[in-house]
Amino acid sequence: MSADSVLLAGRTALVTGAGTGIGQAIANALADAGAFVGVHCHRSVDGANETLAAIRTRGGDGVVLSADLANADQARQLVDQFVATSGRLDILVNNAGSPIERRSIEDCPLELWRQVLDVNLTSAFLVIQRAIPHLKISGHGAIVNNLSLSVQTGGANGAGAYAVAKGGLQVLTRTLARELAPHVRVNAIMPGVIETPHHELFTTPERMEQYRRETPLGRNGTAEEVASTVLFLVSDAARFVTGALLDINGGRFLR
Repeated sequence: MSADSVLLAGRTALVTGAGTGIGQAIANALADAGAFVGVHCHRSVDGANETLAAIRTRGGDGVVLSADLANADQARQLVDQFVATSGRLDILVNNAGSPIERRSIEDCPLELWRQVLDVNLTSAFLVIQRAIPHLKISGHGAIVNNLSLSVQTGGANGAGAYAVAKGGLQVLTRTLARELAPHVRVNAIMPGVIETPHHELFTTPERMEQYRRETPLGRNGTAEEVASTVLFLVSDAARFVTGALLDINGGRFLR
């Protein structure tokens, strides 16, 4: 699907974790489709500013918003600030998240466990809860949650706590799809191995090559390919789609 068709003209979208990688690509795609975009970041402020500058160069618009979403007050204020600037909220993409540290469940300290759940699950809950009233009155309300391949693999290679958190987000997606229908559609994406700075931090080049060999399509994915799927899910082209968990993994589970 091409953003050139201006699918989202007049709508607003808040994208968390949009300073780099998949979130950055999603913010670009939604802006190119006509949406006013909230480019959220926590630590990647420079990346978020660069994203917005590029969006404006292409004729779009938006705002950069910084918040620590593991902090309840800041998570709620993020939504309030975006609506105060944009006047409404039509689309919410919960992309922010991180494994933080690779540790087996056996060796995971309680403090790290709680931190991983706060960053990947509770943060999304807080933002969604604050956004619901605005999304309900939108007429085009849509939420997309970014899960992970680890939901299906069980958190291999020390990503157990991360997989549990993303699994909770999967159930939250299905729960919200029921609770918010027919006013708001709620879907989730489950990206496979995507070439982003995330994997530069947490995955060795050798393992990335192994992933490529194991993928039936013969390569790892790109952030732009994930973004185009999100664009479909939040657009009217997917107006009868809710509660879906959409794989974007090059067919990794066909074998």
